[in-house]
Amino acid sequence: MPGTVVTFYSYKGGVGRSFTLANIAVLLARWGYRVLCLDWDLEAPGLDTYFRPMMSAPPSGGVVDLIDDFRDGRLRPGAHTTRLKGKVKLDVITAGRADAAYVGRVQDLDWEALYEQGFGDYLEECRERWTADYDYVLIDSRTGISDIGGICTAHLPDRLVVLFTANVQSMKGAVEIAERANAARDRMPYDRPQLTVLPVLSRFDARDEYARSEEWRRICLEETKDLFRSWLDRDVSPDLMSRHLTLPYVSFWTFGEQLPVMTELSPTAEQISFALETVAAVVAHDFDRTDLLAENRDAYVAAIRAEKRTFGHDVRVSTTRSTMRLADDLMKYLAELGVRPVLSFSGERSLLDKTGDDAKHLCLIVDGEVSRWQSAEVELFLHRTLGQDRRVVPVLTEDTEPNTLPGYVGNLRHLQFGPSRGPVEIARNLVDQLTGTTALVEPGELDVAGVLRQAARARLRPLMWGPVEEIVTELQIAIGAGERDRVQDLAEELMSVTRPRATDAEPGGRLLAPPDTRMAIEWAMRAAEARVTRHGFSGFLDQ
Repeated sequence: MPGTVVTFYSYKGGVGRSFTLANIAVLLARWGYRVLCLDWDLEAPGLDTYFRPMMSAPPSGGVVDLIDDFRDGRLRPGAHTTRLKGKVKLDVITAGRADAAYVGRVQDLDWEALYEQGFGDYLEECRERWTADYDYVLIDSRTGISDIGGICTAHLPDRLVVLFTANVQSMKGAVEIAERANAARDRMPYDRPQLTVLPVLSRFDARDEYARSEEWRRICLEETKDLFRSWLDRDVSPDLMSRHLTLPYVSFWTFGEQLPVMTELSPTAEQISFALETVAAVVAHDFDRTDLLAENRDAYVAAIRAEKRTFGHDVRVSTTRSTMRLADDLMKYLAELGVRPVLSFSGERSLLDKTGDDAKHLCLIVDGEVSRWQSAEVELFLHRTLGQDRRVVPVLTEDTEPNTLPGYVGNLRHLQFGPSRGPVEIARNLVDQLTGTTALVEPGELDVAGVLRQAARARLRPLMWGPVEEIVTELQIAIGAGERDRVQDLAEELMSVTRPRATDAEPGGRLLAPPDTRMAIEWAMRAAEARVTRHGFSGFLDQ
C-alpha cells in the first residue's frame, strides 16, 4: 500500500509549523513508520536545524538539486536524502546545500517555465517513488500564497495540516489556502480527490486571561469548523476535536530548535508533547476513528503506538502453584500449534513491571479464584493496552464457578477445563479466540449460513420483515463478537420466523426481503460462511 503525503502549511510565519512537523516525524518514526521529511520552504529553509544532532554529516543536497536533476534528465528521488542516526527510519531531504550559491539558485527558479517543461510529471514520478519507500512523506511548505505553496498544498499532498494562531489573518489565510488547494486540484491532470484538512490551533495560551482565551477559541472554531466536515465522526463535536488539536504555548520550547518529544517520553496533559502525540495519532489514523479519540484520548494514541509493534511472545500464561501442571501442558500444546507462549508464575513480582510488554495476549489459569497477583497483572495489562487488539482470556479449572469471579474477569469470554476438554482442546480453543477465528458452528449444530440463505429466499407478509431485520442486526453483532451460543439462539429464532408454512400457499401479499434487509442478511451470511469455512465445517440445510 502506498504511503501518505501530508503537507504542513501556515499562512503566516511564527506559528511553529516546522517545529510541529519535526516532532510529529519523530513520533511517527518511533511508532514504527517509515518517514521522509522534505523542506519545501526554499526561501526560508530551516527544517534541518531540528535534526542536526541526528545527522552524521551536513546535507550534501536537497530539493533544489531535484530541480537540477530534472533539467539534466535524471530521475533520482532519493539521491539527496539525509539518513538520520538511530534505530528508526527517519530521512530528510533538506532545501539544499547551505553554501554561497544557494540563494542565487533559488532566486533563479521560474516555476511556471519549469511546469511548462514537464516538471509536474517529474514531480509525480518522484512522489510515486517516495510513497513506495515510505509510510509518510511530510512536507514543510512555504507560508503565504506562492507557486511553491501551490506545489505543496495542491499538487503533492493527500492530506493537509494547516496551523494557525489566534488572530484573524492567520485563521482566514489557513481556511482560504485549503479552498484554493481544492480548486487547484480540480484543474490538475492528475487523479487527486478533495483534500482532507486538519486545522491545528498553535501556540495557544489558555493559562492566563481564561475568559479571553475561551472567546478566541470560539472565534477560531467558527472560522475553521467547515474544515472538519469531510472527516470528523458525526457524533463528535468540532469543539471537542478542536481542543484535542490545540498546541499549547510553552515558553521553554520557543528557545532554539528543540524536539520536546525526545525528552517528554510519557507526557502529561500540560506538556506540549501530549498535544503533539494527539496530532500525530490523528495523522497516523488517517483522520479516522475520531469517535475513539473523543471517548478516550489515551486509548486512541496507544492504538497507533502499538500498531506496528512486535512482541517476543504471543501469549503470557499466568498460573498459580495449584495449576502449574495444567499450565505446563497448555504451554506445550500451544507451542505445537505454532504459538509462542511464555509462563508467568504467580508470586514472581519482578515480572509485573514487564507484563504486557513482551507478550501480545494474557491467559489467566484460574483455580477457584483470581489471585491478588493475577489481579494486579490484569490491571497493569489492561492499562497498557487501551484501544489495542490485545486480549485477556480466563481459562477456568473444572470446579471454578464463573459467576463468583470479579467482574473484570467474570465478564470476559472464558474457556473451561472439563471431562471432555483437556489441555489439547483448551489450546486449540485459545488459539481460535486469540486469532479471531472462533468457530460459530460445531459439528451437529445449526448451520447459521444456511438459515440466512433460507431467510434471503423467504416470502413473508410485509409486517414480518421488521422483526426479521432486528434479528439479523443482532446476529451481525454476535457473529462479529464470535459469541457462538448467542449466534445459535438467534439463528434458531430466525429459522422459526422465516420457515415456510402451510398457509404460504394462500394469497396475501407476501414479499421477498426489502433491499436494506436483504443487504443485512447477505452481510451476515458472508461473515458466517467465513467463520465456518475457516474451520472446515460444511452446512447442513443445503446438503
